[in-house]
Amino acid sequence: MIKETRAFQAETKELLNLMIHSIYTHKEIFLRELISNASDAIDKLKFKSLTDTNILSADEELKIELKADKDKKTFIIKDNGIGMTFDEVSENIGTIAKSGSKAFMKNLEEAKKTGDLNIIGQFGVGFYSAFMVADKIILETKSPYSDKGVRWTSTGDGSYDIEEIVLENRGTTITLELKDTEEDLEFTEDYKIKSLVKKYSDYVKYPIYLGDERINSTKPIWKMDKNEIKEEDYQEFYKSTFHDWENPLMHFNFKVQGNLEYSALIYIPKNPPYDLYTREYKRGLQLYTKNVFIMDQCEELIPQYFNFMKGLVDTDNLSLNISREILQKTSELKTISKNLERKIISELEKLQKEDRKLYTEFWTLYGKHIKFGIQESFGMNKDKLKNLLMFKSSFADEYITLKEYIERMPEEQKEIYYAPGENIELTKSLPKVKTALDKGIEILFLTENIDEFALKTLMDYEGKQFKSVNDADLESEEQKEESKKIQEENKSLLEKMQSFLGDKIAEIKLNNGLGENSVALSSKGEVSLEMEKVLSQMPGNEGIKAEKVLEINPNHPLFKRLQSGTEEEVNTLTEILFNEGLLMEGFSIENPVEFIKKVNAFLSK
Repeated sequence: MIKETRAFQAETKELLNLMIHSIYTHKEIFLRELISNASDAIDKLKFKSLTDTNILSADEELKIELKADKDKKTFIIKDNGIGMTFDEVSENIGTIAKSGSKAFMKNLEEAKKTGDLNIIGQFGVGFYSAFMVADKIILETKSPYSDKGVRWTSTGDGSYDIEEIVLENRGTTITLELKDTEEDLEFTEDYKIKSLVKKYSDYVKYPIYLGDERINSTKPIWKMDKNEIKEEDYQEFYKSTFHDWENPLMHFNFKVQGNLEYSALIYIPKNPPYDLYTREYKRGLQLYTKNVFIMDQCEELIPQYFNFMKGLVDTDNLSLNISREILQKTSELKTISKNLERKIISELEKLQKEDRKLYTEFWTLYGKHIKFGIQESFGMNKDKLKNLLMFKSSFADEYITLKEYIERMPEEQKEIYYAPGENIELTKSLPKVKTALDKGIEILFLTENIDEFALKTLMDYEGKQFKSVNDADLESEEQKEESKKIQEENKSLLEKMQSFLGDKIAEIKLNNGLGENSVALSSKGEVSLEMEKVLSQMPGNEGIKAEKVLEINPNHPLFKRLQSGTEEEVNTLTEILFNEGLLMEGFSIENPVEFIKKVNAFLSK
């Protein structure tokens, strides 16, 4: 039979070193992690048994057993779940998933500085937390799909032994040889074990036994009356079920009755999952039928724009022997999904009104998901999600809703004004933004790339169209008349400037409302200046350009230079003004060195 000694993967070795030598608080969390892993193993067995009836007898009790021996200084946890084959132990114990290695190492460096063990939950490596209390770990396991068992042994010193052994029963037994300290040996005391199970794992859905005594609750938390559940219960169930170190940001508990009954417990993590924005990330809620685990990540239960949410749904309306393929097409599942979506949106709207501070925290973490939800599928979800939107306002320098914006709009204002730009202070200094602010117009600042695309998809809110301040006409009637008059008087000059710039510009016009600024750049058409910048970063979209409009202040001294200049001077100054406009709007210019030469030469005259 196979017997090998192997070295830990570099990332795992770093983690072990951190836990064994650097972190001394929260040692007790190892029990929660090991119980969670045992529960997961039983979940996997139950799911397999739906299609493979030979691996589980009808009268077998699925359970987790704990045993402590004070004299031997050992702690044992045993489950009769799916177990592991030799290859599965090799793949899962001793390595961090390759897709997460880079992110893991980055987070590990932070954990070294702060002592933050959130990394354990994020990367699914809670098994190693046992090294906080143990000098040696022995794992023995057997899969129903293997005729041999496997023993894995390590002292956490950088290597481990793995070998095939003879085992009769399916499942996993983990033996911890505890460190010889008073603090660590306390985990052999019954009172300590019971208190930790009550604190961290009371709502694990399988019985947990200490000897012959069951020490966890008998009813799943999502089946209990809300009045029976404390906030700490929700938090510990979340951490033990979804392998997170921190409490969730918030949770929703739904019990729906009627033609289609279901219970749902939804959590929003305080920290986004480390792989949330990678291809490897899988969304979905756990699905149960009649308290029986069906699948871990049921994508059909949650829309893409809520992919950061964790939780579960339990319904009696699905058949226990349903296959994944049929499951995806069941009308019951689609009905639950739509109903759940409405309820979550309703709860978020309620939170927005009743606890703005908490909602703002949620928005800063996950607001972009809502914006993507508005934009995706050609705006199919925009009416559902529009009231969840929030943007920073120029009036209060805080997040406000679209409803709050239009409620304080002056009666004569017909449009909702916004200004795109990552840096709000810099955006405020742009010519047309500054003009709008001087006129007392409230502006929504769009600080993320997705923002303007979402508003373009939304088109309007309660009949009020969205308008970029950069493209807005903010001149007074008197200024418009003056601009029109000067425009006509300088028609020939503007045509020469337009001809010189060619297709770089769609239009040149005079604007009396630019204050002290000589020039501003705006756009017309569907693609704005900000949208061009975003699209240009996406492969295949480099050719999508905004129709740029060069707006010149006729009251500025440089315009006088244009009027009196030679053809060469007009061309030089036109190029300088155009490049100024590009730079103010965050665009790069074609030849910075040549531009500086021309500016210097112009200033020297």
